[in-house]
Amino acid sequence: MSTEASSIEEPTGNQHLDRLQSAKGFIFDMDGVLYRGKRALPGVEDLFNALTLREIPFLLATNNSMATPAAYVQRMASMGVTVEEADIQTSATATRDFLVDDEETPNDAVILTVGMPALGEQLSMGTSFRILGDNEPASDANVVVAGLDLTFTYDKMKRACEAIDHGARFIATNADDRLPTETGYQPGAGAVVAGIERATHVSPIVVGKPEPLMMIKGVERLGCGPGEAVMVGDRLDTDIAAAYRAGLMTALVLTGVATRGDLARAEVLPDYVFADLPALLQGIVGHG
Repeated sequence: MSTEASSIEEPTGNQHLDRLQSAKGFIFDMDGVLYRGKRALPGVEDLFNALTLREIPFLLATNNSMATPAAYVQRMASMGVTVEEADIQTSATATRDFLVDDEETPNDAVILTVGMPALGEQLSMGTSFRILGDNEPASDANVVVAGLDLTFTYDKMKRACEAIDHGARFIATNADDRLPTETGYQPGAGAVVAGIERATHVSPIVVGKPEPLMMIKGVERLGCGPGEAVMVGDRLDTDIAAAYRAGLMTALVLTGVATRGDLARAEVLPDYVFADLPALLQGIVGHG
């Protein structure tokens, strides 16, 4: 079923806009949904103004581990959207939560990170974890956490492999193969993780989407049931898959990685498809 005025489709044929309009919370991916690279996508400010006016809570959840929640608060403010750090969930904060709850990880674990500085900052925040220094032996690490690293080198990969060979657990913040930018795409964390995995023959535990952990924790923050929340994403293989596995409603926007043609090959179909954020907003508020 499709509605020409709003560019809305319902691929599964069993969902209706009234369910979307009665949602009690929204979780939004960021890259490719709210912005592309450093450029805000059309409709961001109007969308969040409408949700705030209706007192509908929302959470921003990203597989990106390169920036802290505080940095995302500033980034969204530059787009006219006011959020709190508690409204931001990154794959790094989700990895921290996983390690804190994990019985196999010591409370004072030493972590070797492969990623940008913000990764270690988020992993250690509010915990007793210690980030291994560059000059310390890799064999001292209990855990290796790999994310997107824009300065990834052969030496970094070698140190991660050495730590894993000495028994360190291998955790990936996410396995995204690529990220949307203003001019196309760039390699994602999955490209970094794949090199370490290939060299060690050890598969990592993946925390970020498409694993459901971020969605489960997100719904807890929203204070509603999984079936009452909507995940809005631009990727079928991560955003939509993670939300489906966690029991959320799903909405795909065609402003990032996925295209309309990808729906025919998708293992999991979204409940709704929108051309962009203005179309999504029209779907939420109704057609009048």
